[in-house]
Amino acid sequence: MTLLTAINQVCDVVSLSPFDNVYGSAEPNAMTMVALAQEAGDEIARRADWQKTLRQHRVAVASENLPDDFQRLTPGGSVRTAEKAFVRPVTNGGQWAVIAGMPSMQPYFFIRAGQVQFSPASAAQGAVIDYVSKNWVLHDPDGPQATFTADDDTTLFPERLLLKGIVWRWKRQKGLAYEDNLAEFEADLAQEINADRGAG
Repeated sequence: MTLLTAINQVCDVVSLSPFDNVYGSAEPNAMTMVALAQEAGDEIARRADWQKTLRQHRVAVASENLPDDFQRLTPGGSVRTAEKAFVRPVTNGGQWAVIAGMPSMQPYFFIRAGQVQFSPASAAQGAVIDYVSKNWVLHDPDGPQATFTADDDTTLFPERLLLKGIVWRWKRQKGLAYEDNLAEFEADLAQEINADRGAG
């Protein structure tokens, strides 16, 4: 299902005529649908660590920029040394100043201003960071990206969620009853998250 086919399926539900194209269209309903699709997709991507958005980054130096597509760390043990030892996170700048000034045998990391920093510095060499990419739109031939840029773009999460996410947003925007559609979206989202984790 592409952006265009998803939006045209929404049109069937909300009694609009289908579109020949939506991305870049000056037709107000098409523009609204694309905006709602982006909003829905951003939410769906944030609500789970979808398998197809999981990435790894190998570190070379003690203070290194995070990848451009970095959104967040995966939960639990997301940073490991080359020797497979977990690196403990530090989330407070004051604590980091103390830890960085008095390196220990226990490796630590701290994320600030788009950089990951390690203490001791030797822990960084070959360390691996597991993270969730912010890129959930698949755009051929360029690969994953964070926004829709064409009618034939697809998603890296189950595409029916995009359809359901647009429907309830459209109805809410038009002042129509949307609560049932929202409840259906939430139920399907929970089911798809479990399935993606292998628990469905």
